[in-house]
Amino acid sequence: MQITLDLLPVEKRGKLPENQDKLAFGQLRTDHMFLMDYYDNAWRNPRIVPYGPLSLMPGAMCLHYGQTLFEGCKAFMHDDGELYLFRFDKNAERLNHSAEVLCMPTIPVADQMQAALALLDVERHWCPTKPESSLYIRPVMFATQDCLGIRASSSYTYCIMLSPSGPYYADGFSKAIKLLVTEKYHRAAPGGTGSAKAGGNYGASLKPCQYAYAHGASQVLYLDASNEYIEEAGAMNHYHVLSDGTFVIPTFVESILQSVTSLSVLELGALGRIKARQDRVPIKSFLEDIKSGRIVEAGGFGTAAVVSPVGTYLMEDGTEYVVGDGGIGKYSRGLYELYSSIQTGRAEAPKGWLAKVERRA
Repeated sequence: MQITLDLLPVEKRGKLPENQDKLAFGQLRTDHMFLMDYYDNAWRNPRIVPYGPLSLMPGAMCLHYGQTLFEGCKAFMHDDGELYLFRFDKNAERLNHSAEVLCMPTIPVADQMQAALALLDVERHWCPTKPESSLYIRPVMFATQDCLGIRASSSYTYCIMLSPSGPYYADGFSKAIKLLVTEKYHRAAPGGTGSAKAGGNYGASLKPCQYAYAHGASQVLYLDASNEYIEEAGAMNHYHVLSDGTFVIPTFVESILQSVTSLSVLELGALGRIKARQDRVPIKSFLEDIKSGRIVEAGGFGTAAVVSPVGTYLMEDGTEYVVGDGGIGKYSRGLYELYSSIQTGRAEAPKGWLAKVERRA
């Protein structure tokens, strides 16, 4: 794939704040974006252009039938002054899985990598350097054919935008959250789009999130369709920690989105750097193990927050289950520090986890 650069001066929408401690997550954009178009059964015209509005017909099928997907990844500035992309190949693989679920065209992983690296090279000066900050990467693909028939589109746009971001939570990794265990709402069902990072899945999550807020919780804990097994924690994969320090992640089924963070945690476990495994987790035994002290920590894994510890599980009848002392436990903190250190080059990364953003001549 040959990427065309269109680097004419663009109007500045902003710049990195002088005090990066005030840098919010996902609010700021860089000067350029990557675009590529799909039509006549092929991806065409890969280019880097000024960030700005996209032209879209009112009949574009993404607006009517939900053929929209996205990804989320991060790049980090290391102490050597170079920019490194973290595990984007895994996000590219997941994007292709989502595309197949939604009857959209796939993009070779190598082409997705080339696009991301080229854009990051152009925008490397936008990367923040404060702890817990990153250059967040948002690829998105959507259907563009102007047609009102219910079927797969024949044309698509693939876009990558960048967002200089601080921590997902304004206070950073400083406190545990509360989850509402709900039997009323479900994220996905077997045979659906649960394993895809489809835009519609997130639109459907807004109502359950409001439901959690109304009960004084930060998010919901989703169960499976039978209300028997734990599936996901809001927009994150769930985890808990046993008293021996083992991280347990619910077994991936077709109604769970496989988090790249969860996959990485499992790989760190296979390498012997932590203890981690997967298992089906019945909600009944989970709550009993919290009460008995067998479960000492719990939380969620995801790209945005990385590790989001949960201190309290709230039932819909008002019963509360406090995990450990209700704060951030030593195992969750230790994993967060290890993972963050790998991302930022302060700890050795497993082979292939980091891709240096080479400087073009």
